[in-house]
Amino acid sequence: QVQLVESGGGLVQPGGSLRLSCVASENIFSFYTMGWYRQAPGKQRELVATLITTFVGGDRTNYADSVKGRFTISRDNAKNTIYLQMNSLNPEDTAVYYCNAARGTGGATYWGQGTQVTVSS
Repeated sequence: QVQLVESGGGLVQPGGSLRLSCVASENIFSFYTMGWYRQAPGKQRELVATLITTFVGGDRTNYADSVKGRFTISRDNAKNTIYLQMNSLNPEDTAVYYCNAARGTGGATYWGQGTQVTVSS
């Protein structure tokens, strides 16, 4: 069973930064996509950023409009880890952030346990 373990959440003031990490229990090249989702209280889980593995021309990334220009998703293959660098945080970014990995069409999807991010003064 694949395990995804997130870390890096916490309390930060508006305008601040955090970097989330997600360590996978197996080689992340085995996943077609990896990404970050978030769920705020009383709201549905939403996509934040995804990274699609390609072997030609580099990875493809996709961001929610609300985080474009502020958040950056990246990977470290040697550490089986993906990151989410979050800058210029605002209270609307407060949520539990979940790491996701998927093997592709019809394949299995995995979720981490989530890490809380709270943006407040």
